[in-house]
Amino acid sequence: MTLFQILTPSIEKAIQALFDVTIGKIEFQSTRKEFEGDITMVIFPLLKVIKSNPVELGNKIGNYLVENVPEVSRFNVVSGFLNIVISDEYYVNFFNEIRTDPKYGFVTPSRSVGTEDKAVMVEYSSPNTNKPLHLGHVRNNLLGYSVAEIIKASGKKVYKTQIINDRGIHICKSMLAWQKYGNGETPESTGLKGDKLVGNYYVAFDKTYKEEINQLITEGKTEDEAKKQAPIILEAQQMLLKWEAGDAEVISLWKMMNQWVYDGFAITYKNLGVDFDQYYYESNTYLLGKDVVQIGLEKGIFEKDPDGSVWIDLTDEGLDRKIVLRSDGTAVYMTQDIGTAIQRVKDFPDVGGMVYTVGNEQDYHFKVLFLILKKLGFEWSKNLYHLSYGMVDLPSGKMKSREGTVVDADDLMQEMTDTSQKIAEDLGKLDEYSTEEKLKLYKTIGLGALKYYILKVDPKKRILFDPAESVDFAGNTGSFIQYTYARIQSIIRKANFDYSVKSSVVEIHEKEKELVKQLELFPEAIQNAAHNHSPALIANYTYDLVREYNSFYQAVSILGEVDLEKKIFRVQLSKKVADTIALAFQLLGIEVPERM
Repeated sequence: MTLFQILTPSIEKAIQALFDVTIGKIEFQSTRKEFEGDITMVIFPLLKVIKSNPVELGNKIGNYLVENVPEVSRFNVVSGFLNIVISDEYYVNFFNEIRTDPKYGFVTPSRSVGTEDKAVMVEYSSPNTNKPLHLGHVRNNLLGYSVAEIIKASGKKVYKTQIINDRGIHICKSMLAWQKYGNGETPESTGLKGDKLVGNYYVAFDKTYKEEINQLITEGKTEDEAKKQAPIILEAQQMLLKWEAGDAEVISLWKMMNQWVYDGFAITYKNLGVDFDQYYYESNTYLLGKDVVQIGLEKGIFEKDPDGSVWIDLTDEGLDRKIVLRSDGTAVYMTQDIGTAIQRVKDFPDVGGMVYTVGNEQDYHFKVLFLILKKLGFEWSKNLYHLSYGMVDLPSGKMKSREGTVVDADDLMQEMTDTSQKIAEDLGKLDEYSTEEKLKLYKTIGLGALKYYILKVDPKKRILFDPAESVDFAGNTGSFIQYTYARIQSIIRKANFDYSVKSSVVEIHEKEKELVKQLELFPEAIQNAAHNHSPALIANYTYDLVREYNSFYQAVSILGEVDLEKKIFRVQLSKKVADTIALAFQLLGIEVPERM
């Protein structure tokens, strides 16, 4: 039982017994460092219903708790705050309850079918099949994967999905350039990953396109005219028309080049440590939603303009009019997204909510999408969430994929591995490692640094990512936390006694108590992170836990302790901290090394 579960009913009883009144929510907060106490009750809200001064009121409640609640050993009152000191026995008992729980903090999904127990579908990645994944995709994938794992740990069933943008003019640009300049080369013949090969032709198209635009401008065309009349863009548009008409040759080329890209993506996803349960393809979903528009017209949700286009008027909600069907009857992205959301619930009937991991430039789009689905009457529409995130910049500046200056995800991961290798070699602690062990460790440290640096920041904030700064063995970094985990594993390996038995200690050091208090917060951290869709809450919880552990490590002797019972307790406490670090990092998609 947690401290809140013990104290809340006890304080309610105290107020009922002392003042014969019933109050609403009791407000707790952490005790400030300058005062003695483990948890603080805020007295001021009680003054609305109990006529007394805050100090007198606090003293009466405090005395009642000391006399009637075994877990409360003493208290002090400062102004309107009751600082409660909890007995060592409570913390020892609590620790022994959680000590052997391998999934402490995680909640098993319920088997009941109530709305609150419905599954959640988390969409992330959702790339275009005309170029490799880049730094922006890295943040997207890490956020989406981590939020999915956190929601799962909070007790809900989760489906991970993505929708792949595998059609449109941008796809035809890569296909056309390969036809013109590729000479039949393949990933096998070039040794390039398929997504990189296709991305090169996207860049090649753009180079030719710009040259043709400049040529037309010199011939007297305006820039707008040149962009529309450049021969290569006209060819790409013709290819798109053929694709949509089902031309066998174009479809065959599209399937071949898309497969190259999918094979390349699969390698990147594996190296990044993310996975998916279900894939959706825009080539299959682009017609979805058109039938829903007709239903919306009949219900009066949508309106048809004289030219035949269909709109929804959201001005009463502070938005604008939004088109959902063009005058020629073709769908827009909004139509597809409406249809895809509905299709997903058809495919997975237990889904009761969705999370869309998409950059903040699409904030308005998702406001409109969610509002339309709500107006269409879908019950699950109230459980839709846009996991909006800011851009990632490097010290060298902004990225542009068309010009081939994008920061490639594979290259970034390799750079992180190389950076961790250089730092580890400079520290010179790996002499006894085999080459294979070293390479695995470099990757674990490098990717851990990358993931932690990105995930420790609130998703909505823009990030300036510095690879060298992220691999630092001090401060709020993944490497620092991994190093602490490895240090604890070293302690456990050196413990040449049976520490699996329950310790008989009843009094514990102040640093041990602080560490148990931090462990007690882990389940709440998971629930808060799930509710707020924020891996940053898990990352920063873990950093606080590690800081508390290092403070404990400096203050008390562990293996050098002469009292066997204390030594057993301290090794067990160290192991539980390590296990909790591993679980927290699992939620962030980060591995922990046994040695560093």
